[in-house]
Amino acid sequence: MHLRRLAVSDFRSWEQADLEFEPGVTVLVGSNGVGKTNLAEAIGYLATLGSHRVSTDAPLIRRGASRAVVRGVVVNHGRELTVELEITAGKANRARVNRSPVPRTRDVLGILRTVLFAPEDLALVRGDPGERRRFLDDLLVARYPRFAGVRADYERVLRQRSALLKTARSGGDLRTLDVWDGHLARHGAELLAGRLDLVAGLSPPAVTAFADVAPSSDPAALHYRSSLDGELVADVAVLEAGMLEALGRVRKQEVERGVCLVGPHRDELEIRLGEGPAKGYASHGESWALALALRLGSYRLLQSDDVEPVLILDDVFAELDARRRRALAAVAARAEQVVVTAAVAEDVPEELGGVRIAVSGGTAVRMPASPVGDQRVTST
Repeated sequence: MHLRRLAVSDFRSWEQADLEFEPGVTVLVGSNGVGKTNLAEAIGYLATLGSHRVSTDAPLIRRGASRAVVRGVVVNHGRELTVELEITAGKANRARVNRSPVPRTRDVLGILRTVLFAPEDLALVRGDPGERRRFLDDLLVARYPRFAGVRADYERVLRQRSALLKTARSGGDLRTLDVWDGHLARHGAELLAGRLDLVAGLSPPAVTAFADVAPSSDPAALHYRSSLDGELVADVAVLEAGMLEALGRVRKQEVERGVCLVGPHRDELEIRLGEGPAKGYASHGESWALALALRLGSYRLLQSDDVEPVLILDDVFAELDARRRRALAAVAARAEQVVVTAAVAEDVPEELGGVRIAVSGGTAVRMPASPVGDQRVTST
């Protein structure tokens, strides 16, 4: 799988941009603030319908514009598909595949798959549990796009059930709470089963990757901690029954507090270093190594599913020491396609050859070392 073309309109700082890509390595080089990360973000948005930098779409629209458009041409096993996403302020986004509208924006998920490593990934280790839940769910959707619907259904039911619980203090009618318990348990069990299966598959390559990039550190481990008691198996029917039982057990506390106390939204991916938690104990270098291991593990997991995701490395080499640079470069050199952003060309390891594009002042110029000459992209 590789991205052959990326075009954006009114996306972040770019009024217009149109780049041709090739398999192999492409490095976008430019000082901070010139828009290279915005282009990497656009590629990630095509794959995930989300940004690795912000939680909402509004900041993606260029200031003064009413909408942004991101378009990509993706080649997978010789088949070429054009995906277009229209991001509109205050309205539902729209999507097209080969110029034809699709019923739901999420129907484009799976056409392009990416693994993106960025400075923000340090929050996977040092941030709150919500960061790690989002990481798991994003990877789950990348692996099995149908989970986008499962995730959306669970979040919708959670919002409605939580709103009902909040009415309890003012004498609200809770007679429908049993119905919402059933909906929450059904969708929650499916999401939980997916996460359990995912962590079981992700753990071995992530642990191995950490040992490769931090051989002198204590071994890493991943554990899924659920709001349900006992040893869990990825069986939807069993998990649904367990969630219903747990909801019944905490009903009184939920009504008193007005919050939902059981479900995947309360769970945690524990990252351990030796005998203790990594959060609060891992050094800065170990935290970076753990974040890198999670992304490398994700990449290898998708590869094991016969998917060759596009690897996006957004300004990360400057954050890594020599050993971790080499480990990341070794993986990137074998990938079908890699897009790298860097403020300084020298930050990118020499073994990553390929195309260099200089980004500056709203333009992107393919550097003349490439045999095909200059390629200019302008933002007017």
